[in-house]
Amino acid sequence: MANNIIRQIGQLCNYLQDPIHVARFQQICGVRGTFSRNPAETKEVERARLHNNSISHLQGESEKCTVNGGGEGEKTESLRQRKVTSPGNSLKQEGVDNASQNEAMVTPAAGKTDGHSGNGCRLVSASDVGVPDLTENCSSGVNESRVECTSETPDVRISEHPSPSRSTVKPLRKNSLTGDMGQEFLIENTFLYYLFTFGTELGNELFYITFFPFIIWNVDAYVSRRLIIVWVWVMYLGQSTKDVIRRSRPASPPVVKVEMFYNSEYSMPSTHAMAGTAIPFTLFLLTYGRWEYPFMFGLTLAMCWCVLVCISRIYMGMHSILDVIAGFLYSLLILVVFQPALDLIDNFNLTYRYAPLIIISLHLGMGLFSFTLDTWSTSRGDTAQILGTGAGMALASHLNHYLGLMPDPPLDQLPLSPPALSAALLVVAMLRMCLGVLVLLAIRALMKAITIPLACRISGIPSGDLRKARQHMEVELPYRYIVYSTVGFSTIFLVPQLFTFLQLS
Repeated sequence: MANNIIRQIGQLCNYLQDPIHVARFQQICGVRGTFSRNPAETKEVERARLHNNSISHLQGESEKCTVNGGGEGEKTESLRQRKVTSPGNSLKQEGVDNASQNEAMVTPAAGKTDGHSGNGCRLVSASDVGVPDLTENCSSGVNESRVECTSETPDVRISEHPSPSRSTVKPLRKNSLTGDMGQEFLIENTFLYYLFTFGTELGNELFYITFFPFIIWNVDAYVSRRLIIVWVWVMYLGQSTKDVIRRSRPASPPVVKVEMFYNSEYSMPSTHAMAGTAIPFTLFLLTYGRWEYPFMFGLTLAMCWCVLVCISRIYMGMHSILDVIAGFLYSLLILVVFQPALDLIDNFNLTYRYAPLIIISLHLGMGLFSFTLDTWSTSRGDTAQILGTGAGMALASHLNHYLGLMPDPPLDQLPLSPPALSAALLVVAMLRMCLGVLVLLAIRALMKAITIPLACRISGIPSGDLRKARQHMEVELPYRYIVYSTVGFSTIFLVPQLFTFLQLS
């Protein structure tokens, strides 16, 4: 019985990691691929289009096409449109749907072909243009810009030109490792495109460098310290687990790569899903009871945040359903372990005499370990960046506690009431955010300009090509660790002192 259960679980995992489900979800959301081919294939298809157009205009609506089926060809009605109806393999052809680069063409054939009689048509198969073969039957019509092809399995509708209601776009950011810009794709639902783009940005650096400082400077330093502890451990364990499992991203085609930035990294588990689960639910657990707000409001907000981030990774073509589920469950497991220990860890960082030394050595050792798990990739740098940020913020919290700065409110003042919104409050909060983020960006740029050449000089690695230089652990680890530990330290210590000096605290 145990073997049957294990086998069924294995079958379920294989089913959930099939990229065809990702492609199907993208199709439902209005994402269409325009997979490219080489110039020779393009020339062949252009010649086929000219032949096809001439035949369509000469023969009119009565044109009948037959295709070799291993014997007698079957006739099809003209102007008949066939849409995708087979759930099994139809989306495996999605990479050729609705894109002029990937269409099937009917061309004239001289005389008879094997197993085929008539006035002569042949189907330029998808294998001729570098995509999966769609074969068997085709029909063309007068003044039609599409050719319908069917087989015994999936039926696929192929359009020569995108609809005017569609917009053709490219991935927002190029691949962080190879610099590949990715392929254009068609968006039929712009609302979902922007919604899921926002959702996936909730797990990127721009979000972290604005969200965490906002909580620290405007809401509650106590909550932010503990939230960052959870975030560091969730992201570190997630990135390290990726390098142990080493599962590749969903294949394209059939999946459309709406995002390219992380495409060269491993896929299992989804660290976006992990962060999208850990941050909102930890925020909810830390603030409910400490701040006055309805329970259902906090829970609903956390769930919507989590669902949006998780689904956005499937929409972007970066993760399979299994990757997202694994990231969600893995994050919940880490929360169950770390939530009871948050008081102990936070108090240790604040009060223990040798905490700074232990914080630095622990985070640096974790970074060194992560660099040994696999060959260099951008995830190594992301891991060092997260560890450096966590170390810098922990050091700054220890220093604040030692100097009596940014004290936590006494327990008799709990629960805290949110302040009434006013124009003055919003202006001060915006000034803090704008000034603080500008200071952090300046510090990051300055430290980056110093640490990379210095690390290259110390390690003896040429600094002419920074991309290649940063693929060495001797450069990437100290660069990320030093730069972002400085940024984290400045977020909790330096910038709040600047606010006090400018009377913005």
